[in-house]
Amino acid sequence: MPANHKIFNDPVYGFVSVPYGLIFKLVEHPYFQRLRRIGQTSLTHYVYPGALHTRFHHALGAFHLMSQAIEVLKSKGADITDAEAEAVQAAILLHDIGHGPYSHTLESTIIDAHHERLSELFMEKINEELGGALNLTLQIFRDEYPKRFLHQLVSGQLDMDRLDYLTRDSFFTGVYEGVIGYDRIIKMLVVHEGQLAVEEKGIYSIEKFLVARRLMYWQVYLHKTVLAAEQMLVQVFKRAKFLVQQGHAVFAPPSLQPFLENNFGENDFLTPGNRLLDKFAKLDDADIFSAIKYWMEDSDSVLSFLSRSLVERRLFKLEFFDQKPGSDLVQEKLRQFAATWQGPESDLDYFILTGAESNKAYNAGGEGEEIQILFKPGWVKPMSAVIEEGLHSKNVTKYFICYPKNTRL
Repeated sequence: MPANHKIFNDPVYGFVSVPYGLIFKLVEHPYFQRLRRIGQTSLTHYVYPGALHTRFHHALGAFHLMSQAIEVLKSKGADITDAEAEAVQAAILLHDIGHGPYSHTLESTIIDAHHERLSELFMEKINEELGGALNLTLQIFRDEYPKRFLHQLVSGQLDMDRLDYLTRDSFFTGVYEGVIGYDRIIKMLVVHEGQLAVEEKGIYSIEKFLVARRLMYWQVYLHKTVLAAEQMLVQVFKRAKFLVQQGHAVFAPPSLQPFLENNFGENDFLTPGNRLLDKFAKLDDADIFSAIKYWMEDSDSVLSFLSRSLVERRLFKLEFFDQKPGSDLVQEKLRQFAATWQGPESDLDYFILTGAESNKAYNAGGEGEEIQILFKPGWVKPMSAVIEEGLHSKNVTKYFICYPKNTRL
C-alpha cells in the first residue's frame, strides 16, 4: 500500500509528516520552495555562526506544531472538522510566504509593503491556481472565520509561529535562554467558549515562554552586532537604489533590477498585468548578496566601502543608550568620520546612523489578544491577571548610534 504522506527529517523535532494532497502541493509550489533561499534570522549568523536556517525550515516546523495542536484540541472535545484542520495547517504553512530577502531587515527597503499582506496576496494567487482550495484557509488567516481559535493558532500571542521560531532559533544559535517547553504548552491548550486558552497547570510554562521571548530579542534578534550588520545592509541597498535612480550603472541580477529602479508599494502589487508578485517571487537572499559582492568594486566610494565592509565583516560599532543620544555625540562622530572620509559631506548620512529598537514580550490588556488561562472551576483569567507584573509585559526601548570603526578600504 503506497504511503499517504511525505516525511521530512527536521533537526529540531525529528520526523515531520506532510500528508499528500493539498498540503504537499503547497510545499512543492515554487512560491513556497523560494523560502529555502530566505534566511530565517537575516544576518544573525554574523554573531551566531549556526544561525543559517531558513524560512522553509520554520514553515515546516510551525506546520508540525499545528498538527500536534489540532490533535490535542480534538482529543479534548474541540469541534474541528477535517476541512478546518487542513485549512489551518495550510494557513500556518503559508504564513511567512510573503517574506522577501533577509526577512525583516529589508522589508521596507526593497518594497513598501508588509510581509503579511504579501503572504495574503501569494495565498490568493495560489488559491486561483487551485480552483478555490484555499478559500477556508484565507478566511482563517484573515480572522474572518467564526471559530476564532483557529486564527489564534496561526496569529496570536501563543501561536504556532512563535512556538517554532523560539524553539528553532535557540537551537540554531545555541542560545539556550530561548528554549521553551513547546510540547508541554501544546498539551495544555484547550478551546473555551470559542477562544484558545491554556489549562491552569500550564501557567509556569507560559511564563517561561514569555521570559524566553524577551531574552531572545535582546540576546539574538536585537544583539548590537547583529543590528549593526543589518543597518549596514539597509544602507547598502539604499545607496544602490539611489545610484540606479540617478542614472549610475550598478550591476544587479535581472531579478533584482526592477526593485532598484522603482519604489514599489502595496498598490503596485494590485495593479493588473504587471506581474509584480511573480517578479518578487524570483527574488531571494542569493540575489542580494551576489550583487553586494559585485558592488565591492563599484566606482561609487560609498557603495564599495559599505559592500566591502559587510562582505568582509568589518562591521560598524553600535552603542545602546537608555535615552536618545544627544546631538553633541552625533556631531562628534560625524567630525571624526569626516576627517578621514574622502567624499562629499552628503555621504555621511550613510555612515552615522541613529535609531531606536523596542520590545515587549507580552501585550497585556489588549482586548481579545491576551493569553487566557482556564481554571478548573471553569472560569478564565487573562495571563496579565495571573502572573506577577514583570519585564515581559514592559515595553523596553533602547536608542542607538551606529558608525564605522575606521575607513580602511
